[in-house]
Amino acid sequence: MSADEIAVDALRLALADSGLQKADVDGLITCKSFGGKGVDTDIGHLAGINPSYSASLDYGTCNFSLHLAAMVIDAGLATTVACVYGTNQSTAGNRFAAPAGTDGELTTPYGFFNIAGPAAMAFNRHRHLYGTTEEQLGAIAVAQRKWATLNPLAILREPLTIDGYLSTPYVVRPLRRSDICLISDGGAALIVTTLERAATLAARPVRLLAGGQVTALRQNQLADNLLRPWLATLANQVYPVAGIDREDVDLVYIQDATSVWVLQMLEAFGFCEAGEGGPFVASGATGPGGRLPVNTNGGQLSEAYMWGWLHLCEAVRQLRGECGPRQVARARIAQYCSTKGFEKGAVSILAAEGS
Repeated sequence: MSADEIAVDALRLALADSGLQKADVDGLITCKSFGGKGVDTDIGHLAGINPSYSASLDYGTCNFSLHLAAMVIDAGLATTVACVYGTNQSTAGNRFAAPAGTDGELTTPYGFFNIAGPAAMAFNRHRHLYGTTEEQLGAIAVAQRKWATLNPLAILREPLTIDGYLSTPYVVRPLRRSDICLISDGGAALIVTTLERAATLAARPVRLLAGGQVTALRQNQLADNLLRPWLATLANQVYPVAGIDREDVDLVYIQDATSVWVLQMLEAFGFCEAGEGGPFVASGATGPGGRLPVNTNGGQLSEAYMWGWLHLCEAVRQLRGECGPRQVARARIAQYCSTKGFEKGAVSILAAEGS
């Protein structure tokens, strides 16, 4: 199947879940997968829909697509928007050997052919400032693998221990294979509509309380950009709008192109202090039974790599109470954080019905 065909299949499943028909969709937002596929005109044609509004985002990881859908509905351009993504990167044999960011002419000569290169540098910077250890970094992959063993959709379900993690060779020192996201095929689709329309549908709705975005387009012109300090701006944006504080968040989802992103975002959003991310994850706080469940699907390190779309799908399932053995008890508020490398970031706050 092509990436677009997979995306259309995901749309079919999402419509069946909601009880809607294709004719009910008057908005379509697609996300170009790595390699340039995923254009709205192609996917709309394959799906056999002709919505009033359609658009494609060049980097539409699900936060950015979700925010655009909400803005489209708020502007009155559509009432029911399908956000759709498909990828076949594993089948296509893509090794993601491309420069990270837009300054490739400066980084490619030094071996930065993948996001793992700058991520390794970012961890080394964190280690230099705070003494963070490789064992602490490995705790992120170990915790997410524990969640993945409970997820039948996850690609990697065999248990991972910290000793097993440390025994594997480096890919880009100090990152090991378990620190870097998978390469996989898959599709995802979400239906976004008004609260009034959602109340009439078959599926239990989940509310979008707030969303925020920030850019760092100057990238390495910014001070200490490896640590992405601008992510903290999002916390000041989103919590007041959502009417909550971080203490109210029951679940956190972090688009984990590498495990380093989890470390950074836990600190940026104030779930632990700057420099305390290592001890925080090593304590078991983010794994099953921990006080702040993170990436309960296994994340991109263990479930699948789909530009963060499956994190939002998992958040919806958790807030509906549909996750079986990995279900987090009394989960009412979920937060999803995503980034485009060192260039921009986004966050969404979701709430279970009645919260």
